Amino acid sequence: MSWTPGGTVYGTLLNFQREWALWRPRMDDKPYVAPPKAPVLYVKTANTFTPHGGRIALPAGEAVEVAASLGLVMGAHGAPTHAVLVNDVSVAHDSYYRPAIRFRNRDGFLGLGAEPTPIEALGGVEGLAGLEIELRIHGVHKQTTALKDLVRGVPQLLLDVAEFMSLQPGDLLLVGSEALADGTRPRVVAGDAVEISAPGLKPAVQVFEEEEVLS
Repeated sequence: MSWTPGGTVYGTLLNFQREWALWRPRMDDKPYVAPPKAPVLYVKTANTFTPHGGRIALPAGEAVEVAASLGLVMGAHGAPTHAVLVNDVSVAHDSYYRPAIRFRNRDGFLGLGAEPTPIEALGGVEGLAGLEIELRIHGVHKQTTALKDLVRGVPQLLLDVAEFMSLQPGDLLLVGSEALADGTRPRVVAGDAVEISAPGLKPAVQVFEEEEVLS
C-alpha cells in the first residue's frame, strides 16, 4: 500500500541561499518592506497527494514546475522520526508574496516518495546537511539540490517553526526547494516522467499527463 501523510503538510519558502539572494533586492518593497524574520510556510492540502508511481494531471494552458524537496515526518514533541522525498509541484508564478493556493494546491500537486526512511538511518537530523537530491526527467539530470545550501538548516528550521506553531505527530514539514540559476524550476509537459532520488531514501516517481476535459 502506498504511503501518504497522516497529518498536515507544510512547505517552506525562500529557504535556499540562491533563491534568497535572487529575491533579496525586492524584499524591502511593499507590502512587507523587510526580509522575513521567521520561516515562510504554506500548506499542501490532502487533495494534492500523489503516491509513488502515480500520475499527475497538468492543468490546460498553464506552465507547471516541479521541485525536489525533503519532507520531515513528525513524531512526538515536534521532533522528526522519518524523512521522505517529495516532488512539490506548482503552477509557475512570479511572486512569493501571499502565495495563492491555486498555484500550489491543484489536485495531485505533491508527488510522494515510496515510503519514509528513519532519520537515524540518515545520520540523524544533523546528518541531513550532507544530503544531495537529484531531479531527473526521463532519466536526464535536471537539477541537484544540496541541503548544505539551506538558509535555515534542518535543526534551525525546526527550532524557528516551533517558536510560532506546534507540529503534530504525522505532520510533514518540507524543508524547501531550490531554484535554478534564473530563479525558475524545471518545467514539465504531458508524458514526462519525473524521478527524485537521494542516497539512503526511496525515490519519488510520478508521470505527468494531460488534464481530462469533461465535455
